[in-house]
Amino acid sequence: MKTEDASKKPDDKVKYQYFLDNKKFETETSSLSGSTVRGHLPPEKAGYAIFLESQGNEPDKQINDADNFSLEKKPLRFYSVPPANFGRQ
Repeated sequence: MKTEDASKKPDDKVKYQYFLDNKKFETETSSLSGSTVRGHLPPEKAGYAIFLESQGNEPDKQINDADNFSLEKKPLRFYSVPPANFGRQ
């Protein structure tokens, strides 16, 4: 008689996590595109820029829809920023 490991179900798949504006998202794929991240913005933030939080003293990086990211090492954190006019009237 064969016994199965009760902690691991055959349907269990690895879940990768990432965050946008402190909201957690999960995916079964180990990579993520900028357009996928942008797709989670609510309609009122459609024109916002999205940044990837960097570690240490590195500056945060603005992402584009065509950028790709690996989720294999750690969850990534993104945040949105409204467009700025910087002195335009």
